[in-house]
Amino acid sequence: MTTPSTSPRTIYNTATSLDGYIATTDHSLDWLLSRESDEAGPMDFTEFLAGVGAIVMGANTYQWILDNEGAEPWPYEVPCWVCTHRDFPARTDADIRFTRADIPEVHKAMTAVAAGKNLWVVGGGELAGAFTDHGLLDEIIVSIAPVTLGAGAPLLPRERELRVTEVAGNGEFACVRYEVVRQQH
Repeated sequence: MTTPSTSPRTIYNTATSLDGYIATTDHSLDWLLSRESDEAGPMDFTEFLAGVGAIVMGANTYQWILDNEGAEPWPYEVPCWVCTHRDFPARTDADIRFTRADIPEVHKAMTAVAAGKNLWVVGGGELAGAFTDHGLLDEIIVSIAPVTLGAGAPLLPRERELRVTEVAGNGEFACVRYEVVRQQH
């Protein structure tokens, strides 16, 4: 969680299969949603969310929420950017900003709105990769499910150097926190 002594961080927090996929080829998360974990357990997701001031996701992630949450209220209370080239209907129940802007511009706008709190890259992997391409991703938190999918949406389709900073078990998941090693130019 962000405290006065730390600066806001841009964090990709997600779950993956053991073989590195965040969704099946048909965008299903059934393999994930059937797993047990404790949101307040190791790598406390509840605490993580409390430290988030803005979120960003790609169009496929947003579409998954629309398709699977049905008539449920929007699950997040902070402003959300959806990076997309698709047209989606506007929502009146949440602060959702559809954008085609470049990642640095989105990051700057999110940082301004987050009021010193962290930025959460919800997914997908290609969007997280775009943040790393611009040197804007600080950390990756991954909950690894005990399942292989064989194919699907990759966790992070980029070659990047990472440094392990924490490892823990939570229910059926192996959880790992990584620091993104900055590229030398």
